[in-house]
Amino acid sequence: MSKSAIICLDPEDNIAVAIRDIAAGDTIMDAITARADIPLGHKIALAAIAHGAPVVKFGQVIGEALSPIEIGDWVHAHNLGFAAGLTRIRPGAASAAPHQLPSRTTFKGIRRATGKFATRNYIGVIASVNCSTTVCRAIAEEANKRLLARFPNIDGFVPIVHGSGCGASTNSEGQRLLQKTIAGYCRHPNFGGVLLVGLGCEVNQIALYATGGPSETRVSFDIQQVGGSRAALERAMVVLESIARAADAVAREDAPVSELTIGLQCGGSDGFSGITANPALGIAMDLLVAAGGTAILSETPEIYGAEHLLTSRASPETSEKLMKRIAWWEEYVASHNASLDNNPSPGNKRGGLTTILEKSLGAVAKSGRSPLKDCYGYAETVTSKGLVFMDTPGYDPVSATGQVAGGANMIVFTTGRGSCFGCRPVPSIKVASNSTLYERMKDDMDFNAGRLLNGDVQLHQLGQEIYDLMLDVASGEKTTSEVFGYGDSEFVPWAIGAVL
Repeated sequence: MSKSAIICLDPEDNIAVAIRDIAAGDTIMDAITARADIPLGHKIALAAIAHGAPVVKFGQVIGEALSPIEIGDWVHAHNLGFAAGLTRIRPGAASAAPHQLPSRTTFKGIRRATGKFATRNYIGVIASVNCSTTVCRAIAEEANKRLLARFPNIDGFVPIVHGSGCGASTNSEGQRLLQKTIAGYCRHPNFGGVLLVGLGCEVNQIALYATGGPSETRVSFDIQQVGGSRAALERAMVVLESIARAADAVAREDAPVSELTIGLQCGGSDGFSGITANPALGIAMDLLVAAGGTAILSETPEIYGAEHLLTSRASPETSEKLMKRIAWWEEYVASHNASLDNNPSPGNKRGGLTTILEKSLGAVAKSGRSPLKDCYGYAETVTSKGLVFMDTPGYDPVSATGQVAGGANMIVFTTGRGSCFGCRPVPSIKVASNSTLYERMKDDMDFNAGRLLNGDVQLHQLGQEIYDLMLDVASGEKTTSEVFGYGDSEFVPWAIGAVL
């Protein structure tokens, strides 16, 4: 078997990644013979590694050898482990780099009265509490049947529902996060109008929300107040017709790329995510930042072990904010008898990822090499331009919900195993890390970064293509998740604290 069976990512690496299945006994390169079957996306040792010595990928430490590793060995969970006490920082940590202004610096957006630009024009039907979710779903479904066809500039009526809103202390951390998240959705520019529906007796009262915007497009009521579920449905039809009439009076116009805020996500990662999809997305983000836009990196547990690649290009103040959040997470998971190295997931491991350090180093590649400007709390309104970080869990729906609440008007989501996701009211672009996945799940994928492994295209070209795709989607082009109808069930606020 030829050298093209593997890819080595850095001259300092003592492992390589299989870009096709390798059978035991296959000769790989320079007289290296596979000592075991090595699946696609998994690692093969390029050098002998002593017990307890560091295993290096991306030029960085991803763990330590749990037993002696011979040249040609399969390197995975049986002989590679998380190394909490091992020195992880090596020379070559990424530093900020300047980037040229891209040729495309505008998209076709929808200008709101606030001055913000939207990429979509939905109307939200938002539940304050789980008790009003069934009514909200019924309202949105009925509005899409009765009203949508009459208003061609509206993309749809979207139920934003969840499983909390009561059974919590009014001043609890979980309640504050929920309020911050719902408030962010209420004022999101991709909603041309919002109807906020409560039950009436819940902790999360609709009176807590100043929904913002013109009164004719931001309305709220309680089900108990209007006479019950059926009465609420009929009342909503009257309210939403008025909202829709105002929200329909829009047209797309040229908007600067500085009005785009992109939430970065990766889920169902595999051994190629950190080689193809994430670095390509990082190049696209550098182009976005050069044009004045904003990129939000998140998923704090999934940058663990790679945080030095971010702090090396941040101010001392921003670095301190980030490190405080990581320290919080270490204490938080310990209090629940867990640790941050419980990640990767079983699916990640089947795809070739072994330790959280390996996963995190690949995940951080999504951010490119732009300076890290600030660090925000969950669902906090993002005001900085450039690359920023938002503290969120690694669970994708919860993380993306926080990003959208903070102002993201698009999500770009990389995957190696085939995560299916949409995030109304914002479009979600899905980037496949390998061609096998792209061909198998074409109806869910928007972009194939696996072409890099075929030698068909260079990494910088992939990054440019993702950037161009983002502008096309921001201008109204539908993503696969939008075509299928994802987005009505993916609003998942971070639930933290006691349920009373």
